[in-house]
Amino acid sequence: MPSFSQLPIGIRTTIVTLTWFPVLYTFTNHIYQPFQINGMSMSPTFNPNTSNTSKDIVLVQKFNVKKPGSLNKGDIILFHSPLDPEKLVTKRIQGMQGETINTQSPPYPRPEARIPRNHLWVEGDNAFHSIDSNSFGAISQALVVGKVIGVIWPLARFGVDLS
Repeated sequence: MPSFSQLPIGIRTTIVTLTWFPVLYTFTNHIYQPFQINGMSMSPTFNPNTSNTSKDIVLVQKFNVKKPGSLNKGDIILFHSPLDPEKLVTKRIQGMQGETINTQSPPYPRPEARIPRNHLWVEGDNAFHSIDSNSFGAISQALVVGKVIGVIWPLARFGVDLS
């Protein structure tokens, strides 16, 4: 049997490439993942130019997001929609557990809401085009997939301030 260095270059390249798939899979599923932002609910923070079809691509931090104290008011998060768990949504945290929030009533049935333990109140930056906690209430922190840490595409918006 030939040693690795004696194999043809094409087979060696294929083997080396295949060994990187588990690393890439682990990285994108558990550490950082690029994510394309669709829709206008977070405009102007994301997708500010509605005259063209470009969509922002952000980098999402996926590790330690379920740990207590890992998320703060003002952070932008990626989470499973409570209305459709197959859909991922991006919103800004406006309130944390134990806080009382002044809601946008309607659609929320009461003028104030107290956020339960291990829940977050999330809202889109563009209130007129956002289905958020004012529609479905506070979300469980267990629905959170990651925290948006920055815009990576288009390059003209790379590193834009998310606050």
